[in-house]
Amino acid sequence: MASKAVFRCFRSLERCTDRLTGAAGPVFVTLAIGLLSMGVFCFFEVVQPTIRWPLLTVPIDALIAFNLLAHYYFACTVKPGFIDDPPRIEGKGLFWAKGRKEKAVANGAAGVIWSEDTSLNMTRANLTRCKRCGLMRPDRSHHCRICNHCVLKYDHHCPCRSRILLFALHVSKITGFVPISVPVSDRLYRAYLVLSTFCFGTLGYEKLWEAMGFTYAWTYWTPPIMFSLIYILSVVLCFAVGVMLTWYLWGIAKGETSVESHDYDVYRKTAKERGQTFENSYDLGKLKNLELFFNTGSDGYPYYTLFVPLRVMPYTDGRAWARRPGYDSHKGIQPGEELTDDDDDYEL
Repeated sequence: MASKAVFRCFRSLERCTDRLTGAAGPVFVTLAIGLLSMGVFCFFEVVQPTIRWPLLTVPIDALIAFNLLAHYYFACTVKPGFIDDPPRIEGKGLFWAKGRKEKAVANGAAGVIWSEDTSLNMTRANLTRCKRCGLMRPDRSHHCRICNHCVLKYDHHCPCRSRILLFALHVSKITGFVPISVPVSDRLYRAYLVLSTFCFGTLGYEKLWEAMGFTYAWTYWTPPIMFSLIYILSVVLCFAVGVMLTWYLWGIAKGETSVESHDYDVYRKTAKERGQTFENSYDLGKLKNLELFFNTGSDGYPYYTLFVPLRVMPYTDGRAWARRPGYDSHKGIQPGEELTDDDDDYEL
């Protein structure tokens, strides 16, 4: 009885934390917008004028800043890929990328959009019923407790975007990197955040000493204390986000999300106990996994979409997935052993 009471207490605390995280999302987003804006202003007012070859460096720095801000905007505003959302339709206009092929063809799996690559082993996802919301959901979907929705290819809920990192993220080509099902928008946002903070830290080092009063008088609009704080924050973010980005990209290269990474560790142990080896059927090789995630390459969108903030469609609608040739499921686990969302809330 005592252990059950403690368990209930921790569960209640967890639910309160979820509600607080969801409610604080707009606060985190507002703070992030303010810090990003101040960082860009500080760089172009204080640091950029000291860099040589302005005709070359100003356009490059402006492109990095534009990618940073645009990818964050996309990551915050593109709708997450909830399982009950209507099918996505490719947009037209200035901020939509144009694929290499004029037409996408269905390759045997209903609803799948892949740019003329019929060599992929596309398999229709199995459906299971969510015990939280009661909806039928395909493989790789999970229920987000904060949004209270099941999300296609769920990765995690990010309070700094007040969204989930999900399939939609995967759709919007910006770290993140759409919310993060595994949003491309979110991953690219993180990449450009690391790149921009690295440039700020390396190129603004001498200006830090001026801001702290060790050298010349400060003659800029930006207050020296603000510049110093933004500089220190940039260095910290460059290291912290850089580590996270490396871990996320490694997961993408292995063909797994953050949730699946944990699940696959359990599967490996289970298979090893039976003398078998677990094999991830979604792992098509590191290069192909990255191409599928960003939907680039000879059969996807041009590689310049990684350097220009344009929206793209994903290679699938989230209800069918590319697997290794000859695979229709993971090897090393048996039916019924797949992990699902915790049902603890229903056992209390």
